[in-house]
Amino acid sequence: MKRFFKPIEKDGSAKKPTLSTNQEDSEKKEASESEETNNNGNTMKKEPLKFITWNANSLLLRVKNNWPGFSKFVSDIDPDVIVIQEVRMPAAGSKGAPKNPGEIKDDTNSSREEKKILMRALSSSPFGNYHVWWSLADSKYAGTALLVKKCFQPVKVSFALDQTASKHEPDGRVILAEFKTFRLLNTYAPNNGWKEEEKSFQRRRKWDKRMLEVVVQLSDKPLIWCGDLNVSHEEIDVSHPEFFSAAKVNGYVPPNKEDCGQPGFTLSERKRFGAILKEGKLIDAYRFLHKERDMERGFSWSGNPIGK
Repeated sequence: MKRFFKPIEKDGSAKKPTLSTNQEDSEKKEASESEETNNNGNTMKKEPLKFITWNANSLLLRVKNNWPGFSKFVSDIDPDVIVIQEVRMPAAGSKGAPKNPGEIKDDTNSSREEKKILMRALSSSPFGNYHVWWSLADSKYAGTALLVKKCFQPVKVSFALDQTASKHEPDGRVILAEFKTFRLLNTYAPNNGWKEEEKSFQRRRKWDKRMLEVVVQLSDKPLIWCGDLNVSHEEIDVSHPEFFSAAKVNGYVPPNKEDCGQPGFTLSERKRFGAILKEGKLIDAYRFLHKERDMERGFSWSGNPIGK
């Protein structure tokens, strides 16, 4: 689901967004703490400051069909970190043998060719400037990736919510990078599904419970949590809230009415996600930024001019 929101201008005018004094001072302080000066007097970043998150829905297909456009986008934005979900490349390991989720499969002719195509793309400009970490599923399903500019070195990179060094989450759904001043969490949350089953509602409940525990445990450092979280938290996040709330498959109605509706927009998922944000003291950075700007331009967050 995508978020549809178009602010309505007040009196036909639109002021250039400005930051409040306190917000400006805060951003300058954060920037100064993340920069240092080299011997030539040039300012250098000490920690990553610019991030991109992307659900690729098969990175190999994107390389084959959309790579020039994405390469230009990355060159223009010049992010310090890129996090990717739904890589959909299988983990290394022959059939029936233990898999290595940190490496791409290359034990057959077809898998070697696919890996070659992908790695060639990632070695070309601008991606050659990044170090890559993988967490992959056994098949072409799910999986995540982390790309960090080589001038930055994470203190630690782990692939499980419990941060066990050699462990990967099933289906490669997590990459957690720790830097000196913050942590970056990349997740591809499992879809809620439509039924009260082990791989549907029950799986998502367990995931949300673990996420709540993790964001609280990681509270000793600032946390940047990004990825495909598979939830639309509020009605403003979908185009037709009533339609999505009433959605069902084959007439099935869950025992708990809060589980009714489109996966990702059920009341139970939205409540759990709200609890995670609250207990983890997290804010939606995108929403916060645009809300501040819209308020300064004279728009309410509902999309209507203030006062109406």
